[in-house]
Formats: sequence, structure tokens, C-alpha cells
Amino acid sequence: MLKTVNILNKRAKFEYEIIDRYTAGMVLTGTEIKSIRLGKANIAESFCEFQNEELFVINSNIEEYHFGHQYNHKPKSERKLLLNKRELKGLLKDVQNKGLTIIPLRLFTNEKGMAKLDIALCKGKKTFDKRETIKDRDNKRDLDRIKKEF
Repeated sequence: MLKTVNILNKRAKFEYEIIDRYTAGMVLTGTEIKSIRLGKANIAESFCEFQNEELFVINSNIEEYHFGHQYNHKPKSERKLLLNKRELKGLLKDVQNKGLTIIPLRLFTNEKGMAKLDIALCKGKKTFDKRETIKDRDNKRDLDRIKKEF
């Protein structure tokens, strides 16, 4: 009955080395969840940041709901993420001590229709790592073509 939404951050795996993954709930208003269910969201340039020991997703774009009128939301506002206290403390420690970054990978709706965000603890890749990723991807593509011919 419900159409599942699956919005990906395709640049994240290329730009960052993923260390650990988490699934977090989001605090949203009514018009925000309606726009997400229509697939009108973008997390390509977003990142997560701690404010007063709470995790927020910054710079995610959820378009205004067409039928929202004066009760509509701001498209690029900060949205609070819901995680366990133990997970938040571990993430905060890793971000502060090791200099890692938290990046959203996927925005989706579960079977109950609630919006969830897959986030990852990441380390930025260097230029030579990116070149190596491109080389591996090209080699894999060539091997798949050769296998398909036989």
C-alpha cells in the first residue's frame, strides 16, 4: 500500500571511506514527511553535526509541500536525528578525538511510513584513493563485459 522512498547520496562512497553505519530516526513536521513520501528530498550535500550532545543533519534539502500554504516548512532547516544515548556518545567521541565525519548515505521510509536516515562514520579519502577507486571500478566493468561475452 505504501510506496517506499529510497533517496541515495551517491557521492558519499566516492568521497569518503565508510567506517561504521547507523540508522537514525528523524524529527519532522507534517509537511516535511509528506514531501519525503513524494520523493522530493536531496541529501547529496548534507552532513551531520553535534549541538549540545544532540545530532543534527545540516544542509539537507526537503522541498516545500505543494499543498502546505502558511504551515509549510523551511527547505534547508536543521533536523534532529534520533539515536540511542550510547550510540550518540560513541559517535561524539569518534568525531572529537579521531577527526571523523558523519555523512548521510540514504533517506528512506520504513514499512510503517516513518522516515529514517542511514548515516555513516567516515574518513575523507585522499586524491590517490579516489583514483584507485576509479581504476578498480573500471577494471571490474571490463571483467564483467568479458564474462558476458562468454
